[in-house]
Amino acid sequence: QVQLVESGGGLVQAGGSLRLSCAASKRTFSTYTMGWFRRAPGKEREFVATISRSGGSTSYAESVKGRFTISRDNTKNTVYLQMNSLKPEDTAVYYCNARATLTSSDYWGQGTQVTVSS
Repeated sequence: QVQLVESGGGLVQAGGSLRLSCAASKRTFSTYTMGWFRRAPGKEREFVATISRSGGSTSYAESVKGRFTISRDNTKNTVYLQMNSLKPEDTAVYYCNARATLTSSDYWGQGTQVTVSS
């Protein structure tokens, strides 16, 4: 099992930037596909971005494409989400996700709040 701890959330004005980090406990971090999801008030959790085990492949939700960038550092067991040009509709709790390669088991962090003011 892997433990995930997010950080970097906060309050920012529209147009601003934030960088989220997610530190994983496992030394086998590089065997997990990593992703970010978010849940806005009153809405279901939704996909934001994902990155392959090596970091060579990424994908994004249409709503964040061109504004958000996911990356990972396997030497630090950490995945990042750089968020630029933030909009009020990006306000949500952001969750880090790790998916195990062999079992497809999902692990989640506790979430970090991002609030974008207009």
